[in-house]
Amino acid sequence: MSWEVVIGLETHAQLSTASKIFSGASTAFGAAPNTQASAVDIALPGVLPVANRGAVERAIRFGIAVGGQVRQRSIFARKNYFYPDLPKGYQISQYEQPIVTGGAIRITIDEQEKLIRLTRAHLEEDAGKSLHEDFHGMSGIDLNRAGTPLLEIVSEPDLRSAEEAVAYAKALHALVRWIGICDGNMQEGSFRCDANVSIRRPGEALGTRCEIKNLNSFRFLERAIVFEIARQIEILEDGGRIVQETRLYDPERDETRSMRSKEDAQDYRYFPDPDLLPLEVTPAWIAEIERTLPELPEVRRQRFMREYDLPAYDAAVLTAGREISDYFDALATGLPQQAKLAANWVMGEVSARLNRAGLDFDSVPLASDALAGLLVRIADGTLSGKMAKDVFEAMWNGEGSADRIIEARGLRQISDSGALERLVADVLQANPAQVAEYRAGKEKAFNFLVGQCMKASKGKANPAQLSEILKKTLGI
Repeated sequence: MSWEVVIGLETHAQLSTASKIFSGASTAFGAAPNTQASAVDIALPGVLPVANRGAVERAIRFGIAVGGQVRQRSIFARKNYFYPDLPKGYQISQYEQPIVTGGAIRITIDEQEKLIRLTRAHLEEDAGKSLHEDFHGMSGIDLNRAGTPLLEIVSEPDLRSAEEAVAYAKALHALVRWIGICDGNMQEGSFRCDANVSIRRPGEALGTRCEIKNLNSFRFLERAIVFEIARQIEILEDGGRIVQETRLYDPERDETRSMRSKEDAQDYRYFPDPDLLPLEVTPAWIAEIERTLPELPEVRRQRFMREYDLPAYDAAVLTAGREISDYFDALATGLPQQAKLAANWVMGEVSARLNRAGLDFDSVPLASDALAGLLVRIADGTLSGKMAKDVFEAMWNGEGSADRIIEARGLRQISDSGALERLVADVLQANPAQVAEYRAGKEKAFNFLVGQCMKASKGKANPAQLSEILKKTLGI
């Protein structure tokens, strides 16, 4: 009998404010240890936290973007636990009344769409960081991250595989960057996931879950879940039972290891923070924020399909990130009749060239209007596909516009039917043996003749037109 996998993700997105959630200390990455920890962050006696309006605004943006309910009144709570990098002995978070409830993220798996429901999104502060290297056998504490604003986004247990979990995490990652609330830098810890994994027999109640903490890459997320699924299945099929616990993923050994027993909410003794008033959000403020939101990915995806007649797959790829989407939209706006050609080039040559250079679309060196000039010359028959790739490479290397490169290199495609007919006649006359082979039924001879024609034209003949003339001349 098969097993069913049940996964829910808790994702911490660091909000893109310049200062911390309850103090004016900087959130900049890479500072020397403990140089960005204010009196509030390290909980000196007598200090009082003050909520960062920018962090609240970003949480509201997220709630609107996912179609959730933005609460007009939410409460900050103290989550009590002891850890060396938590100087107050508690973390300020939200529990019973978070700022956002509900909403959903849409994912696509094998061209099938699935809606992943969200439970909540709440504001909280980050803890500090324990350092275990270069301390001569001792550990150090860096409190620069203490108080950094986070939005914790909790999904319902709607995910059924590691593949779905990665698709969800990528969609969420793209969305928080799209709406400008998080830079999404996983190497710096700006976007990290905790995966709750359990298995059950189909139709049975939910199994005991284990939480895998602090997964900071999509690859590690997938590998950790795959390992954890196999581990739990092996235990149950051997007659054992799953223990609810928190686990860590070791990428070097490609395994999860037990970290501590999994705490429940009551273990944290949540209670409203007496130093912070309830957070009041007015309908007018929500409406004002909604007016500033960019066109959202799902809306744009539908527009690309409607306005540019793109297939669903193309529209999904071209809305997977805001940078690629904006680039394509600017390109297609100037070439509405060639939108599919534009999509092919953005998803193909441009993306491949960026990957080879290790660049993203926000730093593409070729402006969309420059690429439009190249696509116009493909569409009007001036360039063949191979010629276009050569011109593209030259444009990428800064040699000028498409037209300038075409003129400098003499790259205009031969599309004059009279010229092509004369060229075909000369090639057939020079290769009587291959003509005889073709007429005797050897199909490969036709490809040879096409190659000879292209060679005779120095690669400038219009391939489709040349093929048609050749077929006509051979009596096909």
